[in-house]
Amino acid sequence: MSRIIHGMGHSREDKARSHQRIVEIAARRFRESGTTGPGVAELMQEAGLTHGGFYKHFGSRDDLVAEAVQRALVENDGVLTELLAEADDPLVAFVDWYASAEHRDGPGSGCAVVALGADVPRSDPRVRAAYSAQVQRYLARLESLLGDRRRAVAALGTLVGSVLVARAVGPGALSEEILAAARDAVTTSARAGAAEPSGADA
Repeated sequence: MSRIIHGMGHSREDKARSHQRIVEIAARRFRESGTTGPGVAELMQEAGLTHGGFYKHFGSRDDLVAEAVQRALVENDGVLTELLAEADDPLVAFVDWYASAEHRDGPGSGCAVVALGADVPRSDPRVRAAYSAQVQRYLARLESLLGDRRRAVAALGTLVGSVLVARAVGPGALSEEILAAARDAVTTSARAGAAEPSGADA
């Protein structure tokens, strides 16, 4: 009996590992190709699993999309938290991380807010809710760095838009110009905000 119980536990662990592998692969591939791009058979093959095993893990492809997008959206949160904690100037660190050639050229491991922005409006409510929650987390970070909600909103739009357009035009001088302008715009806004008199001094 003990061997049976042990085997059942091992089977559950294997299933959990397989499930996570599918989600990890889908999170990367959806950022690279969009949520409508890779099919179930392709994702399962990349995970080293059979197509027929998909429904042991997910009720539908929409369920996989929802879980993978949620994972993709938060995947860089820990890295970003550590980066900002160690930086002399957290705002500059955030801007340099986001509007960078590395981020432009690595959608599969980059921010899902920019990578999946075009897909989310056509996705189910779970995906839209997860996307909105991540946008709010980014805005909270930027507001703490910029000291102003409107500047945070403008900064996020600038950064996301710059990476989107830089990816579209591809590596080269124009792409670098777009990213550099975005970095400068956000940091210039921060300096302008710091220079403004407070309400008590006005």
